[in-house]
Amino acid sequence: MSYLDRDIFGIYKHSDKSGPGPRLMGADTLIGEDVYNQNDEDLGDIKEIMLDMQTGEVAYAVLSFGGIAGIGEKLFAVPWERLSLDTVNKRFVLDVDKEALKNAPGFDKDDWPDMTMDDWANQVHTFYGTGPGTSHH
Repeated sequence: MSYLDRDIFGIYKHSDKSGPGPRLMGADTLIGEDVYNQNDEDLGDIKEIMLDMQTGEVAYAVLSFGGIAGIGEKLFAVPWERLSLDTVNKRFVLDVDKEALKNAPGFDKDDWPDMTMDDWANQVHTFYGTGPGTSHH
């Protein structure tokens, strides 16, 4: 199921078809969206989108990875700028090797970290090669 299928409000009805996809998207339509890497490997799906309430920017997408039917799955936060939208396949692309992802800073679905802690943020940004204020657009 893609963001188009989840669009109960008609958000994308008048979307400009010439661009690389909608420039504004509804967060709720992205929950559950598949995430793949460049090698066409399934990395999981988006469970939540974390907003920085001070800046109004999207800070992280929380992905689920591994496990079966939610048992044993690991959640991990990916800096938003590392995700790109694959409008052809209607999914996100994260340029990270599936094996490397096993070492990504993750957490249990019943034990979320305090994502505002500098130590935690530094771990995540170091792993993904991003940083507050950096962008590779």
